[in-house]
Amino acid sequence: MTEDLGVWLYAVTPSLGDAADLGELTGVAGEPVRAVASDDLTALVGSVPLEVFGEQPLRKHLEDLDWLEGTARAHDAVVSAAVRRGPAVPLRLATVFLDDDRVRDLLDERRADFTAALALVSGRTEWGVKAYGDRAALTAAVAEARASEDSGKGTGAAYLARRRAQLSAQETVERDAAQRADEIHTRLVRHAAAGRRQALTDPTLSGRRDWMVLNGTYLVDDDRADDFAATVDALGDEFPGIRLELTGPWPPYSFAGVERESA
Repeated sequence: MTEDLGVWLYAVTPSLGDAADLGELTGVAGEPVRAVASDDLTALVGSVPLEVFGEQPLRKHLEDLDWLEGTARAHDAVVSAAVRRGPAVPLRLATVFLDDDRVRDLLDERRADFTAALALVSGRTEWGVKAYGDRAALTAAVAEARASEDSGKGTGAAYLARRRAQLSAQETVERDAAQRADEIHTRLVRHAAAGRRQALTDPTLSGRRDWMVLNGTYLVDDDRADDFAATVDALGDEFPGIRLELTGPWPPYSFAGVERESA
């Protein structure tokens, strides 16, 4: 009996011309990756068994964290290979169609969206910046800044000013961290083609106990990547009590169809 197959989507690219360039690239089911074209757009896809990747079994598999991790890595390997070739719009994990005709329909129906997204990501790569707060260090930095405003007072008055500043900083540390995160994001967007703030990672999922105050993704021109990294370093020095973590480069998952954002 012939196995029922679906079509797993990895990415959309401009027309490849020669699909043989895909070489021995394999996907989530160990299947060869192939191209489905419609005019000037090409979808990179793989034929996968519906008994594993169909709607119902897939829903169950996605609850298996080990299976999910392995599948996500295989999906990302194909997307990363596509990005190394040139502009590519990644598709979200577990985008499955019944056949190639449905894939061509998607390319036709969303041609304008894909074309705009390809133009946005061309010559650019995604970078991640996470900001973590140190409550004690941030409180001390804010208190020092506030106390310095009253530094011209006498010894007793200056002590009381410092004490008030410390108590005030303890009460407002959450707000102060949020303000710093806003400023950092705004400054980073100025050095990027686009930027997005993602949901803060739940410590129970990340396994980290750090206090995350910013989870940003930024689409950066490839020839300005060093400048962007230098900006991250400078901002880390500028904001005591905030530690910045730069990751990447990544395929532009956050910017598939996202318009340019202003600072």
